[in-house]
Amino acid sequence: MKCQDPKPLPKRQFLKTCLGATMACVGPVDRGACQAVSETIPSPIVDLHQHTLYSGRNDQQLMQHQEAMGVDLTVLLPAGKYYGLAARCGSNETVHRLSSLYPDRFVFFANEVPDLALAGETIERYLKLGACGIGEQKFELNCDAQAIERIASMAADYQVPILMHFQHRAYNTSLERFHKVLEKYPRTHFIGHAQTWWGHIDRHHQPEVMYPTGPVTPGGLTDRLLSDYPNMHGDLSAGSGLNALQRDEDHAREFLLRHQDKLIFGSDCNDSFGKGPGCQGGHTLRALRGLVEEDHVLKKLLCENARRLLKLKHHPALHSLSR
Repeated sequence: MKCQDPKPLPKRQFLKTCLGATMACVGPVDRGACQAVSETIPSPIVDLHQHTLYSGRNDQQLMQHQEAMGVDLTVLLPAGKYYGLAARCGSNETVHRLSSLYPDRFVFFANEVPDLALAGETIERYLKLGACGIGEQKFELNCDAQAIERIASMAADYQVPILMHFQHRAYNTSLERFHKVLEKYPRTHFIGHAQTWWGHIDRHHQPEVMYPTGPVTPGGLTDRLLSDYPNMHGDLSAGSGLNALQRDEDHAREFLLRHQDKLIFGSDCNDSFGKGPGCQGGHTLRALRGLVEEDHVLKKLLCENARRLLKLKHHPALHSLSR
């Protein structure tokens, strides 16, 4: 079974409805500092990594944030039944509801704590409702646990990817063993994210360091997984992704070129405004624009890789859209 493209809502209708509500709740959209960035970036932009109710942010603030950043299509990642992804993120119900209200602006993933008895049933319910992936998987398990393998098998059946939060001694631990999962489930595509994933771009990474600094020695575990396994991809979001881009810009340029078909822009930004120093997503867009000179490579990172992996070829937000 494949993820189905949602029925389009005319963009003019979306803007009238969404931005009207936004202005009533949080004031008019001010593209501010992000405007200069968005004008230099080829359209469209897909944000692979966002959450409803993120750190208490409401839906109107989320929509304002994405509009101000210049994002055309946002992927909403739900929490499971418990824990809220350690950031008070919204549930499957919240991401499905917002995507249903604005199907030309949002798509959604399905998620659940994988070792719960009803995890498979819950995830499958939302996959049948149109979820285009599974995740963010951010739970206290080894990355090769049997519960993860059960979800990997389901993802293969539905032909959707799984987004994994790798964090040393916390979530999806033992990244050095993840190659076994990639080999066992070659039809399942995985998207790596978070501190341990991005720290391991460096061959000499110390796992206990969450945000390493200084020059990168190529050939780290993340680099090898992306190079050796067609079903491994990378999510550029969050402070960890931004840190990987900024700590050694010479390495980052080569890394982005080398894995240009595997990496996907995401923000994972809980800011409410989409501009200014607090908008980490805007910083990531600026970093990518500064590091990538070729427009065709930047388009892959900002849209085409997500479009292909999530099977969104005919999504209305991405079809024949130019800025």
